[in-house]
Amino acid sequence: MQHPAEHSPLGKSSEYLSSYSPELLFPIPRATKWAELGLTASTLPYQGVDYWNCYELSWLLPSGKPVVAIGEFAIPADSPNIIESKSFKLYLNSLNQSVYASQTEVEQVLARDLSACAAAPVAVRVRSLDAVAAEGVALLPGRCVDELEIAVSDYAHPRPELLRCAADEIVEETLYSHLLKSNCPVTGQPDWGTLVVEYRGPRLDAASLLAYVVSFRQHQDFHEQCVERVFLDLQRVLQPQRLTVYARYVRRGGLDINPYRSTGPISPDNRRLVRQ
Repeated sequence: MQHPAEHSPLGKSSEYLSSYSPELLFPIPRATKWAELGLTASTLPYQGVDYWNCYELSWLLPSGKPVVAIGEFAIPADSPNIIESKSFKLYLNSLNQSVYASQTEVEQVLARDLSACAAAPVAVRVRSLDAVAAEGVALLPGRCVDELEIAVSDYAHPRPELLRCAADEIVEETLYSHLLKSNCPVTGQPDWGTLVVEYRGPRLDAASLLAYVVSFRQHQDFHEQCVERVFLDLQRVLQPQRLTVYARYVRRGGLDINPYRSTGPISPDNRRLVRQ
């Protein structure tokens, strides 16, 4: 079956336009991948958001002087569409030679165009480099599982059967791994990230989580779908009282993508990690 992104600019030679071109944005329906996971828009077992951060945002003032800034875009996890990443990059670069009177005007244009593509309200925040620099690099809460000893031989597909838990012990903890890697389903390019699991429920065997994360190493899927797959697999194994799964992916083309999925309301910390 052809991937929904096959008709997008992804993996193709593209002309970079330097004047405002919202038609460059390419929506990809979430429904196709939801169906693969046994989900529909009305049966999603999570809520959440996809945070995109743009480090190549620029436009012109009426005087002709350029401005550079960092953009933060929050796309609801239940929006009908995701925005294909290369089209997103091409669109953002189309603002480079466009004139805007203020940062507020830029935010309004971005919110209008991105919301139209996602078919849901997208929150936009444009910030100065100094403001983002002042936040520093975030340190993750919880325990890193990467130093645990595991034996791995299969990297082709995620292996939820590796996950184990202690049904007689209820805990509340956060585990994370920097060893998440998957591949773009269209270009085959590697996507590197950090996976974080916060939960209350039967104790998850940390080594089994690490082995499961490593099993994604040759898996082909977009960032959002990888996180949703992890969430669903952990939910089936743990049957937790509370579960949040998110990934902080390394940027490509000036954009990083950070999907969050949770059983309840969350207030994500969108500060970048050291690799971002």
